[in-house]
Amino acid sequence: MEEEGIKVIEPIKSSNKILECKLIKPFYSALKLYSELRHFRPDIIHFFLPQSYLVGGFISLLIKGPKRVMSRRSLNDYQKKYPFLSKLEHWLHPKMTAILGNSTAVCQNLLSENIQPSKIGKIYNGINLSPVAINSAPPSIRKKLNLQKKCFVISITANLIYYKGHEDLLIALSIVKEMLPYPWAVLFIGRDDGIGGNLLKKAEHLNIAQNIRWLGSRNDVPDLLKISDIGVLCSHEEGFSNAILEGMAASLPMVVTDVGGNAEAVKNGKTGFVVNARQPQELADAILKLALDPELREKMGLAGRKRVETEFSLDRCITQYVQLYDGLLSMPNQSVEEMITRPGLRDE
Repeated sequence: MEEEGIKVIEPIKSSNKILECKLIKPFYSALKLYSELRHFRPDIIHFFLPQSYLVGGFISLLIKGPKRVMSRRSLNDYQKKYPFLSKLEHWLHPKMTAILGNSTAVCQNLLSENIQPSKIGKIYNGINLSPVAINSAPPSIRKKLNLQKKCFVISITANLIYYKGHEDLLIALSIVKEMLPYPWAVLFIGRDDGIGGNLLKKAEHLNIAQNIRWLGSRNDVPDLLKISDIGVLCSHEEGFSNAILEGMAASLPMVVTDVGGNAEAVKNGKTGFVVNARQPQELADAILKLALDPELREKMGLAGRKRVETEFSLDRCITQYVQLYDGLLSMPNQSVEEMITRPGLRDE
């Protein structure tokens, strides 16, 4: 944005410890946001994620004139934990000009919250393909991870959180461990959010701990994907996963669970396999099928890369947001979905 000459105001922070207190910070941030909105008088205000929506949504109502857009990035399961905040979200919905989901599943959730259908639109996540360009990873990576040259490598990019299904993957691997190509390893890429110790004990109990690489947060994920043979995401819940897109962009066949928008990204039987969540046996069967068929892996991986290039590129995503913004300002009588999908609107 800055390269395009757009002024960017960073998240509101303060060196005052009192103002950074969890109980005070939201009120302080709200006041600062109100001040910025009063100064800039934006034509469009766009909120991403619940906290932004709850704080910014209410503050925006004090400013006359702007179009208000909310983006939901996940299923609404989180509302069950916070029923009062859920009611506040539902109260804000009618005040929005447009409400976006990043998958069909998320949009269906939004419809269930009694939002006017014409206000709902879908814009898939987009990724920058450059970091995952098709070329070889540095040879040193395999050496650092103690991976033999012909080691069969599975990767899962997901923070260690219960609903990401890592335990299901461990159980699945224990089912097929004797049938997988030898040697084999799994890269657990992601921050430990509190279940790492239990997962390690589970892996030891299943006698596969020696095959797991616990990598934590990494800044070289594209290279880790390049040394992998297949990718897995076995979540119990999901909105629309960039990790799946990044795996496909690296030409990996993906094995994913049928939750959220996973099945919208991965075409079952063409770019990977879609299995039921919480079913380690199904997960094991899909992994083994790919592990034993190099030609199928290559075919699905290339099809996945092509699908990302045509359907989930960052350029496509940006263009759809621009078309939405243009439509909100110039064609307010159209439905949100028509604004997003109308060809040529940006050029006009």
